[in-house]
Amino acid sequence: MGLILTVTGGLVVWIVLWALGSKGFDAFMLSAAIILVGGSLRILSGYLPGRRR
Repeated sequence: MGLILTVTGGLVVWIVLWALGSKGFDAFMLSAAIILVGGSLRILSGYLPGRRR
């Protein structure tokens, strides 16, 4: 669920920055960074102590 919210938030940031006059590619790169960090944290959270899969 958290990853879906992260992707949604990243896309919202992209649209808002683009609407405020930022370049589309720059806004996309920022949202891609947000999504990448969220995905990385999701993957790495399974390796924390006390987490069983």
